[in-house]
Amino acid sequence: MTACSRCGKDVEARFRFCPWCGVAQRSKLVEFFRPHPNSPGRALRVSRYFGDEPQVRFSVWDDGVARAAVSLDEEESRRLAAFLAAGPHQPRLLNQVSTWLQSFRTDCNLTDVRVQDRSSARR
Repeated sequence: MTACSRCGKDVEARFRFCPWCGVAQRSKLVEFFRPHPNSPGRALRVSRYFGDEPQVRFSVWDDGVARAAVSLDEEESRRLAAFLAAGPHQPRLLNQVSTWLQSFRTDCNLTDVRVQDRSSARR
């Protein structure tokens, strides 16, 4: 049992609200995400819990019923966010380096300088 954050009385962990004063026992944000067209009738529900045990919980819904769920801790949640943020719209490392090199050449007035390909120099 845990103590209610408002009235201090004992509340069983399974209760979402204090039976004595009615205050919510867990603070969370919830968002539903629509499925890809290849998954009709399904949805993804993501709940972010705050408090003593912060976590992000993913629930897969099928025709209004939660079929599976998994929770991630804060560190794994950040790792997932970084993974999603680096999606296919992000340039690859080679393109990033090439863009930086072009900027560097322009900034230093080196636009006429060419980098010699070492593989062709050996021939």
